[in-house]
Amino acid sequence: MSMRSWIATALFALAAWPVCAHDFWLQPSPYWLAPQSAVQLTLQVGHGPYRQRSPIPVRRIARFEDLAPDGAIGDLRPRLHLGAAEADADAPLAVPGTHLLVLETDNGAMTSLPAIRFNDYLRAEGLTPALVERERTHRTDRDGAERYRRHAKALVQVGAPGAGGSDAVTRPLGLALEIVPERNPYALPHHDELPVKVLYLGHPLPGALVKLTRLEHDESPVETHRTDAAGRAVFTVPAHGSWLLNVIWTRPLPASDDADFETSFSSLAFGFP
Repeated sequence: MSMRSWIATALFALAAWPVCAHDFWLQPSPYWLAPQSAVQLTLQVGHGPYRQRSPIPVRRIARFEDLAPDGAIGDLRPRLHLGAAEADADAPLAVPGTHLLVLETDNGAMTSLPAIRFNDYLRAEGLTPALVERERTHRTDRDGAERYRRHAKALVQVGAPGAGGSDAVTRPLGLALEIVPERNPYALPHHDELPVKVLYLGHPLPGALVKLTRLEHDESPVETHRTDAAGRAVFTVPAHGSWLLNVIWTRPLPASDDADFETSFSSLAFGFP
C-alpha cells in the first residue's frame, strides 16, 4: 500500500471529524494584563464539542514571536512547553501597549479525505478555486490530499488602551496567509466596525471566506464575509468577549507531488476584559 493510500485509509475512520477542526489559534489567558506580567497560552484546534488543545509536535513550530509595542521582537520558542497541564507556552510581556504574538508551523503535515468529504470541506471553507480545479482535472470523485501549514496571531493588551504603541497590529508580517486588521480592535469604540485585509503570498486575496467566531459560544461563526477585490472585509465586533477571525486558502500542486493542494490556515485572536 502506498503512503498516500495509507493516509487516506487511516483518515477515513475520522470522517465524522468536522471541517471546523481545521481551525487553529493561539489562546492567551488573559487577553489584557498589567505591565511586567506574563501571559499563558494554549494552542487550540476545533470548535464546539470538538475543541481541544492542539497535539502539534514542537518540531513543526517554525516561528513563535512577540512583536512588542516598542518594536522589539522576542523569540518565544524557548517558552514552549507543549502539553503541560496549565498551558502550552508562557510569554513575559513587560512593555505597555498591544503585543502581537505570532506562531507559524512548517508545511510538513498532510491529510487526505474521501472525495465527498473533501468536496464538502472545500465548499464549507469557500475554497471555490480548488473545487474548480478538481472539476477541470476530472478529480471530483477522487480522494483529496493536501499538505498544510498554520499561521496564528493573537493580540494581548498590556496596560490600559492607549498606553504604549500598537503599530505592529496593523502591519503585515509576511506570512503566507495573513489577516491584517486595519484598526487595532482594542482602540475601537464600543460595537464598532473592524476592517481587515487578507493577504496571500504578499498580495491582497479576493474571494476568501473570512469567519468571525465568539469563542465563548464557538459552535458556529457569528459573521462571515468574502473579501472584496482589494482583499478587504468588514466585521462588527462588540467590545466584550473573546473573538477569532480565521481564513483558509489553497493552491494546486504539480501532479508529481504526493498531495493535490498546499493549504494555509490563518487566524487572529483577540478579546476584551
